Amino acid sequence: MDMDSASSVVLQTLTQATSQDTAVLKPAEEQLRQWETQPGFYSVLLNIFNNHMLDVNVRWLAVLYFKNGIDRYWRRVAPHALSEEEKTSLRAGLITNFNEPVNQIATQIAVLIAKVARLDCPRQWPELIPILLESVKGQDGLQQHRALLTFYHVTKTLASKRLAQDRRLFQDLASGIYSFACSLWSHHTDCFLQQIYATDEVAALSSLERTLLSLKVLRKLTVHGFQEPQQNMEVMGFLNAVFERLKQFLECSRQVGPDKTCREKLEKTIILYTKVLLDFLESHPCAFIPLIQRSLEFAVSYVFTPAGEGVTFERFIVQCMNLIKMIVKNDAYKPAKNIEDSKPESLEAHKIKTAFFTHPTLTEIGRRLVSHYFLLTEEELAMWEEDPESFAVEETGGDSWKYSLRPCTEVLFLDIFHNYSQTLTPVLLEMVQNLQGPTNVEDHVQLLMKDAVYNAVGLAAYELFDNVDFDQWFKNQLLGELQVSHHRYKLIRRRVIWLIGQWISVKFKSDLRPLLYEVILSLMQDPDLVVRIETATTLKLTVDDFEFRTEQFLPYLESIFGLLFQLLQQVTECDTKMQVLHVISCVIERVNIQIRPYVGCLVQYLPLLWKQSEEHNMLRCAILTTLIHLVQGLGAESKNLYPFLLPVIQLSTDVSQPPHVYLLEDGLELWLVTLENNPAITPELLRIFQNMSALLELSSENLRTCFQIVNAYIYLSATEFLQNYAESLCRSFCDLLKDITNEGQVQVLKVVEIALKVSPILGAHMFQPLLPAVFRGIVDGERYPVVMSTYLGIMGRVLLQNSSFFSSLLTQMASECNQEIDQLLGSVIEMWVDRMDNITQPERRKLSSLALLSLLPSDNSVIQDKFCGIINICVEALHDVMTEEPETGTFKDCMLMSHFEEPKLSDDEEPPTEQDKRKKLLALEDPVHSVSLQQFVYEKLKAQQALMGDQGFGVLMETVDTELVRQLQEFLRGL
Repeated sequence: MDMDSASSVVLQTLTQATSQDTAVLKPAEEQLRQWETQPGFYSVLLNIFNNHMLDVNVRWLAVLYFKNGIDRYWRRVAPHALSEEEKTSLRAGLITNFNEPVNQIATQIAVLIAKVARLDCPRQWPELIPILLESVKGQDGLQQHRALLTFYHVTKTLASKRLAQDRRLFQDLASGIYSFACSLWSHHTDCFLQQIYATDEVAALSSLERTLLSLKVLRKLTVHGFQEPQQNMEVMGFLNAVFERLKQFLECSRQVGPDKTCREKLEKTIILYTKVLLDFLESHPCAFIPLIQRSLEFAVSYVFTPAGEGVTFERFIVQCMNLIKMIVKNDAYKPAKNIEDSKPESLEAHKIKTAFFTHPTLTEIGRRLVSHYFLLTEEELAMWEEDPESFAVEETGGDSWKYSLRPCTEVLFLDIFHNYSQTLTPVLLEMVQNLQGPTNVEDHVQLLMKDAVYNAVGLAAYELFDNVDFDQWFKNQLLGELQVSHHRYKLIRRRVIWLIGQWISVKFKSDLRPLLYEVILSLMQDPDLVVRIETATTLKLTVDDFEFRTEQFLPYLESIFGLLFQLLQQVTECDTKMQVLHVISCVIERVNIQIRPYVGCLVQYLPLLWKQSEEHNMLRCAILTTLIHLVQGLGAESKNLYPFLLPVIQLSTDVSQPPHVYLLEDGLELWLVTLENNPAITPELLRIFQNMSALLELSSENLRTCFQIVNAYIYLSATEFLQNYAESLCRSFCDLLKDITNEGQVQVLKVVEIALKVSPILGAHMFQPLLPAVFRGIVDGERYPVVMSTYLGIMGRVLLQNSSFFSSLLTQMASECNQEIDQLLGSVIEMWVDRMDNITQPERRKLSSLALLSLLPSDNSVIQDKFCGIINICVEALHDVMTEEPETGTFKDCMLMSHFEEPKLSDDEEPPTEQDKRKKLLALEDPVHSVSLQQFVYEKLKAQQALMGDQGFGVLMETVDTELVRQLQEFLRGL
């Protein structure tokens, strides 16, 4: 690429690529894409973004194309890789000067240089770090800042490399530049503190920016640059200095004026200091031991004493709490159960912690956590009033404890309580005792305090198991609290029902459940929405509990379910609707068919909610879960839902529709339960199977469910289903079998086996393309036992129930293998006998013996030659399936089924699905369950005897081991 002519062309194309007009934009993007692999293209881009006279947007785009090019073409092994000559030139051009005037472009250039450094530094780019250090020392303010910015991004990138060799290189770098980085940070920090106290905020902000960048560099060097940092005096000196600097920065926050930018930057720097400590503790817990005492003193002082008043802010408090939590929980700081097995450093850390966490200190921390940090804030109370749904969802929380104050305080409370429960239990129980009886509704402070204390008792439920008689407390105190209807007492009503939810699985007598259901029924009608939502959540925990008894809940089911449905309609936020739907799903799942009389309104409402939630895929997932439990509860009656249900399944499982990314897993589960509970196939349900071909191509973690769906269709309507879809299924299965695990192979083969079981003639015909591979697998002696077992199950079905097809398959395979038919048959029987132990299921073992016996009577010399093996299999199967009647001493085939009975169910047992019934009816016609193995053996041996005559048959029987003959005669006694 000629540089002069190319520059103007590329510049023009980049300008067009910044256009808002797609007609101009698209051709320009395509042209740039074509140039990406042209030699010299990146040199032109470098010249363009280094030219400060050009348009900012064009320069920005040039940097981005350069950055993307590094990812794609910088490595030597990459297709269209840049030449070494061009890379050398580009590296030199990138660090010629550090004077980029635009902040955003400067950051992108720094990132870009770091990407190159990751691949080339230090071997191909040894000059990078020395040039950066030299530029950082310069007097020019802009150049100094840009070099420091680049220095940080390079350090960050090199620190992230994880190969042992790369880590050693970074450690070499760190030891070489650590002193300089420390002095740089110290210098900029001193400048900032002098300027802020001199009220020179402009200069202070500039120094603070440099302090922040140099501290970021030091953080990476300190955490990742040393294998044993405790042996480096400079590292430990820096870490100890962090505490003093933190105090200075917190104090100087009083000096910061109204300038929001300066305060934000100051708080960001304070948080970065705490991150240095947290990162170092996480990466080097043993090296951190000398810092434990000081860390705890610092954090506890600012968070739990007046020292922090006026200078702390929420994110800083969160970081301090995380520091305490990590020290308290750290396994490296806990002695082994057997003290003699403990490491010296663990004992030292434990000693420091024990000395710090004295009874007065723990008492003060526990009291302050509950009485100060657990109190609902004015902002939270205002949210409760103005936006109750957001408040309710916020309170249920997520995995946000690291960043949000309330969850963070609760996690710290739990960790400290768990580790020091002997000290803190009496403290908390005393706080509870002081709040006995209803609180005056006019005493707002006491109401908030009671809410906080009850919160603590709920969080520590497992720790308090032996110290709180919750059943008595519930009856004597909490019930009374729930009956106070004053609107200000909603704080306590909501907290008490939450508290019960926390204790329900810890300690709550079963015979108190009906009383609790009365309470839930009452609170589901509470005038306050937050109370109603919290009550619904406690209901879910109650019905989810292993001590839940359906019969206790049934008297309240209609009323509570109706109120849940009302709540679902009342709430408007997506998250709240999901929350309520999960409760409804849980109730339906636990009461099962008992829900049928009460779901009419919900069934009518769900289509509307589905339509309204078009933009909210997570809410649609919750609807799918509800539908799954609804279909299971309704059983065959769920067919009335099909006008809504089937389009939902169609959309959720169509991989060409974008929502499938979110809905597929639940959609497949819904599809499966719909089939399992379907009484008869419908054209619409059959049509949905068109989605399956693409799903099988995905080969995702949902493959097992896909196979279950295929099986369900076969059980439901084998003839219609196989006639419509067997051909495409065969193609999909053939593709799958080329690249699938043994377990996946078994899943495919089970489909074929079920098809043969349901419809032996049609199944063999439809899956004919797969059967030669099964045959070959048997002859070749498939090594994986479960696969071999399935092969033999399939071939057993064909041989027993479709003998003409087996003969034609045998002829086909003999021709392909260039063998005599009898010779091949002999090989199959021999392998079958040899690998019988691979079959573990009694049904398949009986099937194998029935199948091989079906070859008798025969005058075929090969079959007679294998007669001993066939009898061996039969005797083994007889041992599996025959039980002796103690009264008569005769044997009976325990697998025989004579008629279908509906099982008698208790309230807690799930009724059989329609598919369960289909399987039972099918079993009545299955030879495995309808033919007596004892009788079949007897008849086949008699027929063989009639064919050969007594003398010939006697000779044949002599080939069988005498002990086997004795066992066989024992089983056939009385026939």
